[in-house]
Amino acid sequence: MVVKRRLLAVARTGVVRSAGQAALVGLLAGSLAACGKNGDQQNDTGPTPNQVMIKVATTDSVTSLDPAGPYEIGSRTLQANLFQTLLTITPGKPTPVPDAADCQFDAPTTYTCSLKNGLTFPNGHELTSSDVKFSFDRMVKLKTAGGPAGLFSTVASVSTPDELTAVFTLKRPDARLPYLLTTTGASIVDEETYPAAKLLNDKAMGSGPYQLSSYKAGTSAVLTKFIKYRGPRAAQNDGIELSLLPDSAALSSAVTTGKADLAFHGFGASDLDKLRSGDKVQVVEAASAEIRFFSFHFKSTVARRPAVRRAVAQLIDRPALVKKAYGDHVTPLYSVVPPGFAGQVDAFRAEYKDPNKAAATTILREAGITTPVPLTLGWTPTQYGAGAKAEVTELKRQLDATGLFRVTLLSVEWPRYQQLARAGAFDIYHSGWLPDYPDTDDYLAPFVRDSGLYQNGYKSQTANKLLDQEVAEQNNLDREELLASAQNVIAHDAPVLPSWQGRFTVVAGKGLENVAETLNPLSYLSFSALKK
Repeated sequence: MVVKRRLLAVARTGVVRSAGQAALVGLLAGSLAACGKNGDQQNDTGPTPNQVMIKVATTDSVTSLDPAGPYEIGSRTLQANLFQTLLTITPGKPTPVPDAADCQFDAPTTYTCSLKNGLTFPNGHELTSSDVKFSFDRMVKLKTAGGPAGLFSTVASVSTPDELTAVFTLKRPDARLPYLLTTTGASIVDEETYPAAKLLNDKAMGSGPYQLSSYKAGTSAVLTKFIKYRGPRAAQNDGIELSLLPDSAALSSAVTTGKADLAFHGFGASDLDKLRSGDKVQVVEAASAEIRFFSFHFKSTVARRPAVRRAVAQLIDRPALVKKAYGDHVTPLYSVVPPGFAGQVDAFRAEYKDPNKAAATTILREAGITTPVPLTLGWTPTQYGAGAKAEVTELKRQLDATGLFRVTLLSVEWPRYQQLARAGAFDIYHSGWLPDYPDTDDYLAPFVRDSGLYQNGYKSQTANKLLDQEVAEQNNLDREELLASAQNVIAHDAPVLPSWQGRFTVVAGKGLENVAETLNPLSYLSFSALKK
């Protein structure tokens, strides 16, 4: 074990390693007993009167400040701004770059990270490789429900040959590791502050661009600039005053009256249209990693027939569905992987071309299927936003209008809906996905792997083999070809039908600068770039 020094002393040198690259590998686990230390007081310095604080509002809920805990989008927003990771994703650069460290593969199952010299936490404690090992070992050991431990299943151990070096040894090659190291689950915490065997949800001690000044669960948080942060995300403002509001009306009021400089997550389509048509605010959008789709369940005797699934895929009119349900506030999607991710191809467009009743009729007739085919379409009224009802209603209208299908809508409240969907209570059901890490694999594995999130009974040896190959492949171009092939297999088999890709929309006062630079594709905000 590395013996960690209490104070920063003489400068140390380490091997400079190449930045995280697009072709990558690995994950995390291991165990460690933390060295005994003392003095873990948190700096609690609030904003001073002359500081420029940015007022931000959202309808998100925050479940956990601890990066080893649940990381739904509200929690992820705070965690991403309070903690530092070994690697990070910056605007305009879709591949990982150094944050706390430079990292590289020394072998297919060995990933070495060299920490920057002189990193500290806001309480003055030195950040060393011991904190890195503690953070990962703790996160994996806790295995918090809804937490990130499952992402790091391929890591065998984390070792610390010296204070500035952390080595991840993998159970098998894994090209996703550099991307995984950019997630909030890979945040580095102060081992002198965090208990090894439980979560710490009432305060935060990270080395990110901000430190936590105050926090009222369910109400507000104040973040102040951490001036000793060393990385590419340094804050250009003095801090953030975050308010958690109840609904779209409250968000609109806050940003139009000046009570908030910026508001995000929770605007209804009509409220956004009103804000766009006025001249009081700026409305900024970026492509989001969030997608919606319809999933068939293979326990259904109807849905397990390939011809039924392919016929529905042949009929769905995505542009009409998007316009009817969302007023073009989202983008039609033709693959389970949205544009902008490595190896993405519009596989469903290539497979089925435009909506075509004649082609769908031929598919069903050649399979000997009598029409109209009865389908039960499940949906839930709250979890997937205000447009969900209009979306499923429009799909029903499209399918019924052909005479080839007779669709029955069945609405169930969350979380019972989730239980019924996974149990196979619906022939087809509405769902959504926001990836855990910014890599194409996280759009494919949930639908293909037996242990994936959407266990609808779909099995494909071909698709699984392609995923095995792409995870182990370290050549970028070869990996992208494998990822594209996997999307084509899914389009042909049609176990799910992608519907649309979301847009991440924020509304800000006219005087706020660099708003677009704050939008992360994974739908959380990095506040550092904001200026006024």
